[in-house]
Amino acid sequence: MAFSIEFLLLSVVSLFTIVNPFSAVPAFLAITPNETVADRKAAARMACLIGACLLVLTALAGEFVFRLLGITIPALQIAGGIILFSIGFEMVRAPDAPKRLNEKESVAAREKADVAVTPLAVPLLCGPGSVSTVIILESQAKSLWETGMLLASIPIVYLASFFILSASAKGGEWLNPILLRILRRVMGLLFAVIAVQFVVNGVTQLPFVDGMEEPAAVEAAGEE
Repeated sequence: MAFSIEFLLLSVVSLFTIVNPFSAVPAFLAITPNETVADRKAAARMACLIGACLLVLTALAGEFVFRLLGITIPALQIAGGIILFSIGFEMVRAPDAPKRLNEKESVAAREKADVAVTPLAVPLLCGPGSVSTVIILESQAKSLWETGMLLASIPIVYLASFFILSASAKGGEWLNPILLRILRRVMGLLFAVIAVQFVVNGVTQLPFVDGMEEPAAVEAAGEE
């Protein structure tokens, strides 16, 4: 039982470090510039719920589904990077896009909760890093108890993430529109940079890239 508690602590610390809700706070405010505090809290609640559900599904069947479909972590990183880059590019190119919607379109957009799904839930709160971490922790679980501890750690992490995002929801009221516009542009640029890094990490882990590096290393060794 003691080992299970230790595995729970390991899982909570590992996942919380990877999810890092504190780093999502500036982006959270930047992508909800015209939302009320209640709307922000609702978006945070949905994003954390989606993230938790995705990671629970990953812990239960992620490795099996990945193997069944032939999906690899590098492929997930590249796909996530492309999606995140498109979001960042749009934020930099059109930072005031939400204001161009009429009232009916704005209501529809809030009902769809697109922001809560992407990019807040995926990939900010549940990205390739957290998915791969859960798969690794699941592979390290030596008993059903430890698997249960891993599953228990996921809602704990996302409950803490919700409290952090909810506490920051009032932050937008202290920022004037110009500062929010600047924040949105800066976060869009950071999204694009993070997206490129996702793609780079994914490409460098592809099998054919390793195959290209080996001959180069052999040639360098021969020259010595």
